[in-house]
Amino acid sequence: MSDATQHSYVTRLNVQYKPLEVIEEQELADACQHPWYNQTLCEVNDSVVRLGVVEGEYHWHKHDADDEFFYVVEGQLLIDLEDRTISLAPRQGVVIPKGVMHRPRAPQRTVMLMVETSAIVPTGD
Repeated sequence: MSDATQHSYVTRLNVQYKPLEVIEEQELADACQHPWYNQTLCEVNDSVVRLGVVEGEYHWHKHDADDEFFYVVEGQLLIDLEDRTISLAPRQGVVIPKGVMHRPRAPQRTVMLMVETSAIVPTGD
């Protein structure tokens, strides 16, 4: 398993949009110049919606107390599990249950939305 500190992830946990503000996902995604970028867009009850603009591999990790939802807007997201790989195309999503080791990766630039609790540590537990 890789250590997250070895990777050049840009993770912004600040909430970009307040309630009743229109969320400009495409504007943020188009402006992104980072190979692995994660920005919290908004809060919904005890959860947050995050934008991911990714290319390449993330590290193997898990979230002990929280499920994580991935939804692909454009590109392709592969999520490696210990026994198989889930492939997501645009307009497809999946829930990764708490405690499940996984490694997201994108063979090309991919834009995705993630829904998770606001307490989750994006790099894993």
